[in-house]
Amino acid sequence: MPADLNGWVKDNKNKKEFEPPKFEPPKFIKDGGNWILGIIGIIFVLFLFKPWVVINEGEVGILATTGKFSPTPLKPGLHFYVPIFQKVILVDTKVHMISYKRNQEIGTMPDRYGTIKVYPAINVLDSRGLPITVELSVSYRLDPNKAAYVVKTYGLNWEDKIINPIVRDVVRNVIGKYPAEEIPVKRNEIAAKIENQIREQLNKIPNKPVIFESFQLRDIILPERIKAQIERVQIAKQEAERAKYEVLKAKQEAEKKAAIAKGIAEAKIIEAKGKADAQLIEAQAQAKANAIISKSLTNKLLKLKQIEVQSKFNEALKNNPNAKIFLTPGGVVPNLWMNVEEPKKAIGANR
Repeated sequence: MPADLNGWVKDNKNKKEFEPPKFEPPKFIKDGGNWILGIIGIIFVLFLFKPWVVINEGEVGILATTGKFSPTPLKPGLHFYVPIFQKVILVDTKVHMISYKRNQEIGTMPDRYGTIKVYPAINVLDSRGLPITVELSVSYRLDPNKAAYVVKTYGLNWEDKIINPIVRDVVRNVIGKYPAEEIPVKRNEIAAKIENQIREQLNKIPNKPVIFESFQLRDIILPERIKAQIERVQIAKQEAERAKYEVLKAKQEAEKKAAIAKGIAEAKIIEAKGKADAQLIEAQAQAKANAIISKSLTNKLLKLKQIEVQSKFNEALKNNPNAKIFLTPGGVVPNLWMNVEEPKKAIGANR
């Protein structure tokens, strides 16, 4: 039916029906339509199959061609591959950690990068069969050059096949040789043995694909009765140390007092000796002086002294003629004189 300019068509019954106008593509599309469609198709195929991959730092890529892994890893950067026939497997080579915790704490450590795994704490039996729970952490990383070997041999979950079994076996073997009450005292020794044995076991793996970073023994949970026993032993040791300290303190106090007393006695001895020495020196000086004086006395000097004394008595007798004089036996010089009036005065006073 013929249509008008607005797209309306008249039928035989003079009723109008709508008929949309036909679309005419632009001229440049009509002229080069084939190559434009080809470009669009190529772009669509590229985005559909995406034949490239971007590898970030801390990762390597394993190129698999028809199922066979290339031993040389792809380094960080942009890499192209052939879709369908090839694919690139990304492997994380950053430092990973497995943290063994008690069940109620599992999942409390979020990790956005997936480098931390939390497993249940390790249950161990001591040398006497008592149950012990151990919490620890192990850090490690994959050798980038051995990534293809690890994925080919152990798969992408290689940590559960390498790290976890080794850690659990080593912890059980080491702690199982100690009685429970010795474990807290020898904690550092046990931690060193566990770390060394984990390192040794990882180095025994062919090609040494895992690099051991660090180990930390976080906690050792002992049975309650063992805890109580250890606590009693610790209290007894503290009391013994306190008693030992008191004895040492008393001994030091006694030695101090003895030293003070000894010092005082020595000081007195020194003082007495000093006085005796002083007296001796004084006596020696006096004796020496007497010896000098005795040597200086002559008969003429003695005679002179007698004359001087006699002269003094003569002067005294002039002033007191009633004096009573006592003479030295065998000598002419009087030694003592006394006033005879003094006894009379004394007698008169008594009357």
